[in-house]
Amino acid sequence: MTAGREWLAERALLAGWALARSLPEPVAALAFRTAGDVAVRRGGAGIDQLRVNLARVLAATGSGRDLDELVRLGIRSYARYWQETFRLSVTAPAAIVARTEVTGWAHVEAVRRDGRGVLAVLTHSGNWDAYAVVFRARLGTGFTTVAERLRPQAIFDRFVAHRERLGMEVLPLTGGERPVATVLGERLRSGGSVCLLADRDLSSQGLRIDFFGEPATFPPGPALLAATTGAALVPMLGSFTQHGWRMEFQPEIVVPAEGRLRDRVRAATEELVVLFERGIAAHPEDWHMLQPLWTADRAVPNPATAGRPA
Repeated sequence: MTAGREWLAERALLAGWALARSLPEPVAALAFRTAGDVAVRRGGAGIDQLRVNLARVLAATGSGRDLDELVRLGIRSYARYWQETFRLSVTAPAAIVARTEVTGWAHVEAVRRDGRGVLAVLTHSGNWDAYAVVFRARLGTGFTTVAERLRPQAIFDRFVAHRERLGMEVLPLTGGERPVATVLGERLRSGGSVCLLADRDLSSQGLRIDFFGEPATFPPGPALLAATTGAALVPMLGSFTQHGWRMEFQPEIVVPAEGRLRDRVRAATEELVVLFERGIAAHPEDWHMLQPLWTADRAVPNPATAGRPA
């Protein structure tokens, strides 16, 4: 991204942040929903990629839903994510907790009673920043996560500061003082909690696994951390409700104890992907994947979308 485009991106984000916080919530929601509808009509790389991604989900599940309508709802959902995220700093945590439906929390409590670390993993669905507020409130303490470096640097710094205020320890994926895997391992071995988005392989060199019937790559990191630290790999399926959020914690995925490490990691990741498919199929409009995910779509990288928000 050129310096001029970086400056424009930063100004646009700051303007959106200020607008969402200054307007009454119903007005802000309408403004962002309208902006989402305009974005769909204008089209663009992100919209086109979301259409391709959702088409695969519909084809694999045999859903009779209309693709055009699903894309429109998907972008409205994505706009809702931004509007809500911009307002989180002026929304009382208790209000977010009260508007969130949580099931399966007993799976997390069982792990914590054993003194083991919790490695919660989820997809880019719904609002993961709102989930963080609820996760922290339920834990009663902070947790650690990882952030992809975005350009320009000012946007990355802004999001790190925002998420730290929500109670997270945010580690940069690259360029940190120590390797991110080392720090995550320390947190989990000490019985701490880590939360990771795990449906997008940023390296394109991850584990090749069929996803909705076609090959894609997935990061081996979550299962590898669980295998090497003894932490529990706990999937969470997230989505929106009409006026809030839904968090469905799943039973721990047990990494096999025997066999070669790479085979054990693959087995656990394959089980995780099956759960991700189930969650996305139930609420495809809330899956905010505007980047190439399947192997066939990643053969020719798009430098225009690398390292910045869609």
